[in-house]
Amino acid sequence: MKITRHGPNLVQLTRYPALFPMNCYLVQEDDGLTLVDSTTSSPADDIALIVKEAGKELRRVALTHAHGDHVGGVAGVRQRFPGVEVSIGERDARILAGDKTLLETEAQTAVKGYFVKVDWKPDRLLKPGDRVGSLEVVASPGHTPGHLAFLDVRDRSLIAGDALQTRGGIAVSGVLRPLFPFPAMATWNKQAALASAISLRGLKPSLLAVGHGNAIREPAPAMDRAIEAARRAFG
Repeated sequence: MKITRHGPNLVQLTRYPALFPMNCYLVQEDDGLTLVDSTTSSPADDIALIVKEAGKELRRVALTHAHGDHVGGVAGVRQRFPGVEVSIGERDARILAGDKTLLETEAQTAVKGYFVKVDWKPDRLLKPGDRVGSLEVVASPGHTPGHLAFLDVRDRSLIAGDALQTRGGIAVSGVLRPLFPFPAMATWNKQAALASAISLRGLKPSLLAVGHGNAIREPAPAMDRAIEAARRAFG
C-alpha cells in the first residue's frame, strides 16, 4: 500500500494506487488511532507498522458506508487487533447486514454497488453529530442511503468517503468520470448526493480526503466546481 501523510494527524493508505485506488485513513488521537474505512482486503500489516511507529494502539474503525471496497478489510483488522471498536451509520448497518429495502421516506431508486457478506457485526451504530474520537459524524447520503463523512474538529480535515471522488477529476458522487466511472455507477441517488456535497462544502474543510483519489488541501474552489458540474449534469 502507498502511505501518504497529511499533517500530524492523518495518514492515507492507498491500495492499488495506479489502477484502482482505494483509500483508508488512520487518524491520530491522544488515546490511540482510528481507522476510517478498510478497502477490499485487510490493511492490518500496514497499520501494524504505523501503530509501532506511533507507539499507539488501534482503538477504533469507523466506516463511511457499506460498500465492499470500504468494509472488506474489517475482518482482517479485527483479527489482528482484537477488541477494536467497529462503527457504521445506523442506516447503512442494515445494508451491511444484507437488507437493501428502502425506507418510505427515501427516494425509491435502487441501492447499487459492490457488496460483500461479512461475518461480523458493528459494535456501535452512528448518528449525525456523534463523535468518534476527534471525528464528528456528518450525514452525507446519496452514494448510499446512510453514507457518512467524518470531520476532524481539530483542523477541519474532512474524510468524505465516496460523497466525492478526485480520481479522474473531482466529482460529486453520481457524476460520471470516464477515467474512473465506478463511484458514479455505484451511486444510489444523485440529487441526495448533490445536496450532501453542498452541505459538506459548507463545513469549510481545510482538507478533502476521499475514498478514491488524492486528497486536496484547501478544497473549496475544487468543491465549488464539482458542485456546479453536478447541478448541470443532474438538471
